[in-house]
Amino acid sequence: MTANDTFKTVNDITSKGVERISTLSELNLRMFERLATRQVDAMNLAVEHSVRLTKLATESKGVTEFFKAQAEAAKELGERVLYESKVNMQLAGQSRDDYRVWFEKNLADVSADLRKAVPAV
Repeated sequence: MTANDTFKTVNDITSKGVERISTLSELNLRMFERLATRQVDAMNLAVEHSVRLTKLATESKGVTEFFKAQAEAAKELGERVLYESKVNMQLAGQSRDDYRVWFEKNLADVSADLRKAVPAV
């Protein structure tokens, strides 16, 4: 292997490494965007619930009516939180799968590049 071949191989491996890091960065950005969206949704859910409770407190005609409405609101919030938790678990599973696919593909690519670069002993 000549010096030019060595430089070409190092340059090729470096370029591919930069591409791999770029694809990982893109994957991280997509995950962050999904998680940020979910977090905003969770905050909106909390705000909606607070507004509902405030409205109930101001519009209820009596304590019994207020407590019944508050219990119903809490039940609905619990159901929504459970649903959102399931969606978040699906998102976590999808993220895990996306990272696993990225890792396996890039590990195979790195192994192939190293096999080409290092002569068999």
